[in-house]
Amino acid sequence: MTYHTDTIVALSTPPGLGAVGVIRISGTHAIEIVNAVFKGKNLLQQASHTLHFGKIVHEQQIIDEVVVGLFLAPTSYTKENIAEISCHGSPYILQKVIEILIKNGARSAKPGEFTMRAFLNGRFDLSQAEAVADLIAADSEIAHKTAMQQMRGGFSLEIKRLREELIHFASLIELELDFGEEDVEFADRMALSATIEQLLRTIHALSASFKVGNVIKKGVPVVLAGRPNAGKSTLLNALVNEERAIVSNIAGTTRDIIEVPINIDGLTFRLIDTAGIREASDTIEAIGVKKTFEQIENAAILLYIFDANDLSELEVLEDINKLNNSKLTIVLVANKCDLCQEHTLGTLENSINKLTKNAFPIFEISAHKQQNIHQLKAYLTSALGINSYLNDNTLVTNIRHFEALNNCYLSLEKVSLALQNKITTDFLAQDIRHALSALSEITGSITTEDLLDNIFSKFCIGK
Repeated sequence: MTYHTDTIVALSTPPGLGAVGVIRISGTHAIEIVNAVFKGKNLLQQASHTLHFGKIVHEQQIIDEVVVGLFLAPTSYTKENIAEISCHGSPYILQKVIEILIKNGARSAKPGEFTMRAFLNGRFDLSQAEAVADLIAADSEIAHKTAMQQMRGGFSLEIKRLREELIHFASLIELELDFGEEDVEFADRMALSATIEQLLRTIHALSASFKVGNVIKKGVPVVLAGRPNAGKSTLLNALVNEERAIVSNIAGTTRDIIEVPINIDGLTFRLIDTAGIREASDTIEAIGVKKTFEQIENAAILLYIFDANDLSELEVLEDINKLNNSKLTIVLVANKCDLCQEHTLGTLENSINKLTKNAFPIFEISAHKQQNIHQLKAYLTSALGINSYLNDNTLVTNIRHFEALNNCYLSLEKVSLALQNKITTDFLAQDIRHALSALSEITGSITTEDLLDNIFSKFCIGK
């Protein structure tokens, strides 16, 4: 693995016009390089975590008046010397300062290279480093809370605890291999079996949390589906409280997918309006209906919207049977209830409950008059049981971690089976090594340069 020792520089604030732009430079010669073009105090003689006003000057030309922040090794983000130059936010000024710093010995940073250095220098482990990117991308309170918990080591501590339990027995098993000819057992097989079963339960729970963790990170996909003119687009507009979808009395108005994000109680939902479900009258509408079913396949929640005045309970059941799959949380939304007779509505709901055996919640709304929209929103936040996960310990939000946990689980299952069947120690040791390797990949105890390049290439430049 290559440990980078040169000095890197990048713009840390978003590109474009702004009041202030911040340039970050990190490496052994970072302070020296900035000091060469800074007119003010001698930065080489200043303490860490201090700010200094002065000018950036190049070839006797003043480029900008700036404030330089100093963070000396090892008490910086990268554990290297860091200087952060706060300039006026002119794209010209920022680019010019970066060019000057490069001329004086720095080089342009690659995406995520500051955080990669922080990891390589032991500032935090790999799962914490990945949480930095999640924190930057967090677009809701819950996504922020989850990323912050992981960046501060919550998930890492859980993985460390699992590794320590496994390492204890792994060392004893390896010791048995050294004394293979003497036929001795240092590891208590019953105690090992109990530990493996406990680890399997813990890892299964962590893997199961990925379903929730992933939607927190990316937003909960909620598909609005139903027959033409059921009021799907009107409901979408009511939920986001603005006109985002075209509403018309003409059946089949929505032919393409419309996706709108909405934040409800700190959680992002991706509302997806779809084409009405029916036999398509033309090729374009047929494509729209096909896209509807594709969106349903990837949804977490399906809002099935139907006109309470127009559809029978048998037609509702027919549609649900078409749309249902094992991954979906389905919510029935009886729309246009403001036009219904009360006894008609009650009869319809009772009939649907009987036919579906009360399997799906039913909400009676009027999207046009925004009746009971608040109750529907409140249900969305509780539908996936996210709050119970948040109040629990650790959520898995990263697909790489999820796959590593699954690999660890498969290896531990082989260990459990080997113990039951009294398989020889060498096969037992091999499966334990694979399980430990999978856990080590999560925190970066075992890494390859290709893996690190792949992870950090997804970061923004300057972080």
